[in-house]
Amino acid sequence: MYTHGTIQIENETFTYDAKHFDEPSEYGIEGGRISKLAIRKGREVVLNYDRGWVIEPETEGAQLALLAICQKLN
Repeated sequence: MYTHGTIQIENETFTYDAKHFDEPSEYGIEGGRISKLAIRKGREVVLNYDRGWVIEPETEGAQLALLAICQKLN
């Protein structure tokens, strides 16, 4: 299943695309259900996970967006 959305973290807006499953997987983020996740701030990709980290979140906003999305989907 794919989920697309927008999340507001303080004064920053992030968009995301996630591929997630019904059951946790060894390929998911922290062994969870999300196997692919891209988070963008504007046109800039601030996080990319594709069965492993491609771009890890470096800013506090990107890290908080990741936590919020994982709580929702993982």
